[in-house]
Amino acid sequence: MFIPLHDHNKLTHVPRPYVNLGLIAANFIVYFVLQGAGQEQAMIGSSYSYGLIPSVFFDLRDLSPQLQMLPDTFSIVTYAFLHGGFMHLIGNMLFLWVFGDNVEDAMGHLRYLVFYLLCAAAGGYTYAVLDQTSDIPLVGASGAVSGVVAAYLMLHPNVKIWVLALGRIPLRLTARWVLGAWVLYQVFNVAVSADSQVAWIAHIGGLVAGALLIIPFRRRGVPLFDRGMR
Repeated sequence: MFIPLHDHNKLTHVPRPYVNLGLIAANFIVYFVLQGAGQEQAMIGSSYSYGLIPSVFFDLRDLSPQLQMLPDTFSIVTYAFLHGGFMHLIGNMLFLWVFGDNVEDAMGHLRYLVFYLLCAAAGGYTYAVLDQTSDIPLVGASGAVSGVVAAYLMLHPNVKIWVLALGRIPLRLTARWVLGAWVLYQVFNVAVSADSQVAWIAHIGGLVAGALLIIPFRRRGVPLFDRGMR
């Protein structure tokens, strides 16, 4: 649909978005170390050990002992640090790079970390609760990233963003159009792509969580919807 490149949105409360950078680094480390940089055996093993498997999460089935690395409940968060391939990883991390720093700026470091993990959990739980008997592992940071996108849209709808439309056409548009269209795209795919390998419903869970959590998690005095901007 589009690739975000850069936003003209300076930080005002934190000198560096340390948590956002740390999350990006953690995702790359997990991919190259735990997932073997895409090697099939490592990818499959890590997906079952740390991915979110609905039937296991809801105690309908037991995971094989050789795959059980953590308690089943931890997978509601650990799944968000795994990815199904390098392009899956790059896509999520690019969104996090462009939009996460300003959300962290609006919240502070610790609250941003909690916010990110809660959005990941909300996306994962939404996926799992709607198909509790599924044995297919959910992986990817998309639920958490969707929460970040929702928060950014509510904070800065008027900020200009450089994007590549259709992967090749550079455009500078306001966030309300770029991210609004992205949100609608997620909703559309939930409606028409029931058999898709992409867990679109997890994106919706993350979006809703992000939109709700930005209200109490933002710093006192940080406005919504760019109120006060000239």
